[in-house]
Amino acid sequence: MTAPFWQTKTLDEMTAEEWESLCDGCGRCCLHKLRDEETQALSFTNVACRLLDTATCRCSDYENRFAKVPDCIQLTPAILREIDWLPPSCAYRRIEEGRGLPSWHPLRSGTSDTVVTSGASARGRIISERDAGMLEDHVTDWPGRNPRAPRLR
Repeated sequence: MTAPFWQTKTLDEMTAEEWESLCDGCGRCCLHKLRDEETQALSFTNVACRLLDTATCRCSDYENRFAKVPDCIQLTPAILREIDWLPPSCAYRRIEEGRGLPSWHPLRSGTSDTVVTSGASARGRIISERDAGMLEDHVTDWPGRNPRAPRLR
C-alpha cells in the first residue's frame, strides 16, 4: 500500500489539487485577527471575513476572493513560513511542522463531518464582519487552540 501524498511529499512538492485538498474547511483562517502594535501579540476574534459562509465555513466566492477582499492571503508554502496566525489545527501548518494530519481531517476520515464533530470547525461560533461592529469586542482564544478530542459516550 502506498503512503498518502501528505506523508511522502513536502508542501512545495504537492500538486495544486493536493494542496487544495489539505484545507479541511474549518474556517478558522478566515477569522479576523488583531495584532497589538506595541507588543505584536496576536489576538483571535470570532468575526469572519464577509465572504465566509458562516453556516458552511467555506468561502462564498473562492474564485474571486482576491478581487473582493484585497487583504485575503494566497496561502503558499513560502507565505506559510512567514506567518504566525494559522491555527495549530491547520493541515498546512501541521504538515510544515512535521505533525501530519489529525484523525478528524477529511483526507483521513473520508468525510467533512468529522471537522465539525471534532470541534475544529468554526461553524456555530462565528459571526460575519457585516454584523460584528468593533473587532475588539469579539476577541476569543478558541481559534488559536487545538480542538478538544470528542467525548465518547
